[in-house]
Amino acid sequence: MTESLPPTKRPLRFGLTQPSPCSYITGQQEQLVVLMPDEPMSAGLYQQLLALNFRRSGEQSYTPHCQACKACQSVRIKPQQWQPSRSQRRLLSKARRAGLQYRLVTQADLNRYYPLFAAYIAFKHDDGIMFPANQEQLSSMLECSWLPVRFLEIYHDEQLVSVSIIDELANSYSAVYTFFSEQYRQFSPGKLAISYLLQQARLDSKDFVYLGYLVEACQKMAYKAEFTPQQRFIQGQWHSFA
Repeated sequence: MTESLPPTKRPLRFGLTQPSPCSYITGQQEQLVVLMPDEPMSAGLYQQLLALNFRRSGEQSYTPHCQACKACQSVRIKPQQWQPSRSQRRLLSKARRAGLQYRLVTQADLNRYYPLFAAYIAFKHDDGIMFPANQEQLSSMLECSWLPVRFLEIYHDEQLVSVSIIDELANSYSAVYTFFSEQYRQFSPGKLAISYLLQQARLDSKDFVYLGYLVEACQKMAYKAEFTPQQRFIQGQWHSFA
C-alpha cells in the first residue's frame, strides 16, 4: 500500500539536519528531513504527511532520513479492526476494577500537567536530554497553531495520573507523548492510554490511530508491536502485521 502527496500550488521545501547521536540505537547517527513550508502548515497537509512516515514536534514536521539505518517504522492501527489481546483485556479490567477512568479533552491545563510531567521526566528519563524538565518543554508539545491538539487524561478518584498528547486529524488520531505518575506504573499507563484511544477512535469513526515510530532494536518501543492488527511504514509502503 503506497501513499503520495497530491499536487500543491507550490512545491514543498525540505531541509536536512546535521547528523547527531541517535536517541534510540546506541552508536548510530540520525538525520531528519524537516518540512520548510513557504506557506502556513495545515491539518490537511499534515494528515497527508502522517501517511508518509512524518511526525510532528512542536510546529515542525519531520521524518527520519538516516544514511546507514532504516529502523524507524511508523505504526498505525485501524480502530475498527483492533481487538484487545488477552493481556490488554486484563489490563483494561484491572484499571476498571481500580476505578481508573479517562477523558479526551480539548483544553490543556499547563498548571496541572507540569508537576506530573516534571516528576515523570525525573523518574523515567533522568539520564536523557530532557532532564531536568522545564515548562517550555511541555508547552511546546501542548500547543500547535495549525492543528487541533487533544489530551487523553486518566484519573483515579479524580486525581490526574496520566496525560497523553493527541493530535486530531479528520481521519485519525496521532499519539504524540504520554507522561504519568510513577505510583501508577503497575497499570502500564502507556499501554492503557493506547487502548483507551483506540476505543475512543472507534466511537469517533476514525480510520487510523498513529502510534509514532517503532524501532525494533529499542526495548522502550517494543510495546507498540503488541497492538494488532497494525500497519508499518517500511521502505515507502505500508505493510500489514497481524
